[in-house]
Amino acid sequence: MRKIAESTVRRLSMYLRLLEEFAGQGVETVSSEALASRGGTTSAQVRKDLSFFGSFGKRGLGYAVPELVGRLRDILGLERSYRVIVVGAGKIGTALARYRGFGERGFHVAAVYDADPRKVGDSPDGLTVRDVRRLERDLAADPVDIAILSTPAGAAQAVAETLVLAGVRAIPNFAPVQLEVPPEVPVKDVNMALELETLSYALRQEGAEAGRAGQERKAGN
Repeated sequence: MRKIAESTVRRLSMYLRLLEEFAGQGVETVSSEALASRGGTTSAQVRKDLSFFGSFGKRGLGYAVPELVGRLRDILGLERSYRVIVVGAGKIGTALARYRGFGERGFHVAAVYDADPRKVGDSPDGLTVRDVRRLERDLAADPVDIAILSTPAGAAQAVAETLVLAGVRAIPNFAPVQLEVPPEVPVKDVNMALELETLSYALRQEGAEAGRAGQERKAGN
């Protein structure tokens, strides 16, 4: 199977969200130009991204919105539901457990775990925090597909190894540490500081460009 770049998959997810917005507005057909305009990309990029997965739409007519929504949901694996757990009931883990958007996309948070006895028994959004020592036993009885890891850095690797042995198939990692897991278990590192630094760089570049433009205007006068 051809390897698809992560950036392409991210754009497919964005296209799906935009198409669902169009569908909600009663739009039946949409052009690559309209998708590109709303998504901050180009029509050529839209067509290229979709071409990896087959032929979509008709020249001069655009894409049938309901059909493309269905195809993208299938490509992204969203035609089925996934069982998810959250390990680490700190501020990030609790916020993720409460996020209702997961359920709308077919990701159902089944349980939350933590090692802190002061948190065990709490109920964020109706999910009682369980003792992490139950993790292996619970997953043996009731397997899950995805485990969101939001523990402190020092605990993350050991928990990840437990999750892999228990059959977890994918790990979004919010812990500030690089995990070592088998290659067949995809890990998505989510580094909030890195994302903010990327935005900081963009703002700095924007400020620098504005400064240069101001200097050029002064020089022209």
